[in-house]
Amino acid sequence: MTKQVQQLDRVIIRFAGDSGDGMQLTGDRFTAETAQFGNDLSTLPNFPAEIRAPAGTLPGVSSFQLHFADHDILTPGDAPNVLVAMNPAALKANIGDLPRGADIIANTDEFTKRNLQKVGYPGNPLEDDSLKEWRLHAVPLTSLTVRALDGFDISKKDAERAKNMFALGLLSWMYNRPTEGTVKFLESKFARKPEIAKANIAAFQAGWNYGETTESFSVSYEIKPATLTPGVYRNISGNQALAYGLIAGAVQAKLPLFLGSYPITPASDILHELSKHKRFGIRTFQAEDEIAGVAAALGASFGGSLGVTTTSGPGVALKAETVGLAVTTELPLIVVDVQRAGPSTGMPTKTEQTDLLMAMYGRNGESPVPVLAPATPSDCFTMAVEAARIAVKYRTPVMLLSDGYLANGSEPWRIPEVSELPDISAPFTTEANGEDGTYLPFKRDPETLARPWAVPGTAGLEHRIGGIEKADGTGNISYDPDNHDRMVRLRQAKIDGIDVPDLTVDDPSGDARVLVLGWGSTYGPIAAAARRVRAAGHKVAQAHLRHLNPLPANTGEVLRSYDKVLLPEINLGQLAMLLRARFLVDVISYNRVRGLPFKAEELAAVIGEVIESV
Repeated sequence: MTKQVQQLDRVIIRFAGDSGDGMQLTGDRFTAETAQFGNDLSTLPNFPAEIRAPAGTLPGVSSFQLHFADHDILTPGDAPNVLVAMNPAALKANIGDLPRGADIIANTDEFTKRNLQKVGYPGNPLEDDSLKEWRLHAVPLTSLTVRALDGFDISKKDAERAKNMFALGLLSWMYNRPTEGTVKFLESKFARKPEIAKANIAAFQAGWNYGETTESFSVSYEIKPATLTPGVYRNISGNQALAYGLIAGAVQAKLPLFLGSYPITPASDILHELSKHKRFGIRTFQAEDEIAGVAAALGASFGGSLGVTTTSGPGVALKAETVGLAVTTELPLIVVDVQRAGPSTGMPTKTEQTDLLMAMYGRNGESPVPVLAPATPSDCFTMAVEAARIAVKYRTPVMLLSDGYLANGSEPWRIPEVSELPDISAPFTTEANGEDGTYLPFKRDPETLARPWAVPGTAGLEHRIGGIEKADGTGNISYDPDNHDRMVRLRQAKIDGIDVPDLTVDDPSGDARVLVLGWGSTYGPIAAAARRVRAAGHKVAQAHLRHLNPLPANTGEVLRSYDKVLLPEINLGQLAMLLRARFLVDVISYNRVRGLPFKAEELAAVIGEVIESV
């Protein structure tokens, strides 16, 4: 029987199951094949903070959403067209996001009386018509997998574990995904357990064959490759991109890179990735705590390396004193904060933008630092290189604000040519710079106000640095009031004078009266919402900040050019407060703090309301 193939321009799939069902792995593999096929894509992994949450419960549900298309897309999608529910908890936790008419593929083997009771289902929703508004495909994924693996020398438990590969094979058939990459991946992943590798491959192929032969699925779908800017692409997550950006920044700065870090969700993958690249002169140090990590990084900068420390919100609080030390010693240091929901431990695997004010002001004294924020997963590479440029050129610690949504999400990334990367090297000082042949460690570059950087041990350039206030020029300990005032203002002027590009505005009509402004990871949802609003016949402008301190020089001019400025943030209005104070513009805040990114549909409605009010 030849089945119908239907053309689609995009689809959103969500794999959901127990945190032990391998949903993240399944999603990763489907994403890898989709990237290889050439679709544009965006992903949203969502998983519990617990290592192993209670099986079959709502808190234990793990999901992976993938949006892929034959055109440029900006978000993982608002709502899935297809939900793969491995158990009742996965169905109940996700059914509210599913539009009417969407497909549900449910693993009937897990809809037992006990599992239904765990999540409060009075009866079996697969049998009582409560899902009649959706297209239900009831598939015994577990038993089909076990049957397909009959004859393999593996336990029943191992056979049941392969059900995620059966589901992956079925979805790969439904959407005409390549299969060769997954087969090679499984061979590599289980190279030391060849029977397990063969079993998982067999389960994957059985899922494909089931789609091909069963009457339950009469249609498969094809989404053609997207037309992208020519180049070599790979799928990349925000944490991977940030790690590669740090490597590129160090290479372009002609410096060894030292990472001092303490593992913390969702930043740990940066440490893991950088530890693989010693051939580029990368040294990674897993410290005993957050304070030791940043102190080691600052010490490495003093010794002539590009010091980096990675963390999330609680870790930034612990590192604050050492960041202040980096401010006063004026040494390059990159502090990566992959923001997560707080306060305190909060929700470690959920995203927020709530560390902006801490990055700006979370230190004692006048301690100004540059603050940057990437807009997309792949932009984490660009902004990591930019952080290295600023840190080295201006001799300053730099705060780089990623977040959980960017860190774990992925998208296609065009790998840049080395020739496209900036040369950000800044030679060490090797000779005395004082008129009398002495070395003045705080004699400043007249253009950047950066002090010289002399590697300890350089003959004739011996100097002392530390946390006590220094005399201008000589660096001697000073308690003089006028000197302190001067040094405070010089350190602030150095940050204020950092060269950052102007804020660009996307205003196709040229006469929009409403501007939607964003920063960090809100870029995708805001841009997607603006597209919807324009498609509905309305005019709206969009601008996005990636440099938050100092702000682009034209920021005030841009804000005052529009009747209304709407600023969505995943916090309670932190940037809005700063902009109101700085530019006296009555910015309209739109705030949600749910641990999730904005939905484009939600923002489009808010933009529409603001346009109507003008």
